[in-house]
Amino acid sequence: MQDALDKEMSWRVKEIGSFTVAAKANGPQRRFFIRAGVALLYAHWEGFIKSSSDMYLNYIHNKSLSYADLKSCFAVMGLKSKLNMLRESKKSKANVEAFEFITSELGKTASIYGSNYIDTESNLTSIVFSNIAQSLDIEIDAYQMHFNLIDQSLVHRRNKIAHGEYIDIGGKEFSDLVENVLLMMRNYKTDLENAASLEKYKRPATTSAQPQLPPS
Repeated sequence: MQDALDKEMSWRVKEIGSFTVAAKANGPQRRFFIRAGVALLYAHWEGFIKSSSDMYLNYIHNKSLSYADLKSCFAVMGLKSKLNMLRESKKSKANVEAFEFITSELGKTASIYGSNYIDTESNLTSIVFSNIAQSLDIEIDAYQMHFNLIDQSLVHRRNKIAHGEYIDIGGKEFSDLVENVLLMMRNYKTDLENAASLEKYKRPATTSAQPQLPPS
């Protein structure tokens, strides 16, 4: 998985870097490159979070673990359709059938392969990002200091550009934005790699307490 993540990150960094260099140059096209750069930076932010999260889920899928072996956040993904039935159905028989299906599936090999589990909502705000990270059991504490930057400096500006509105952003501010977004992308990549290496997707083994013998 690490090689795939490295490649996914590498080409995005190169493309962002090209716009960063152009945005630093003096000339009439500088503002154009900055506006286009903000839109491109957002596209890579959303694209990397989506693709890297999919890679992590596919990595877990290929481990061929049972639903019972996985932490609840991952097991839920594979059983979501039946869980939704339990939540929405008002019919007792349908609920019983759904519950029995879920309990019978827990010992079977989990299926969480594909790209349908991670939804960026085409608007990767701090709230959407937090939901994605937490669904993969990734801690969000280290990202919280960047939430305002995500929402205001990146997503809000990107939306204004997409609607043909004017934005006022200078070269220094754009460079700082690029630096911070790339930092978050790299940190997220590291978090996924560590989670895979440490097998954080597995449900912790439960150990029964051993009876204590009285002192002789």
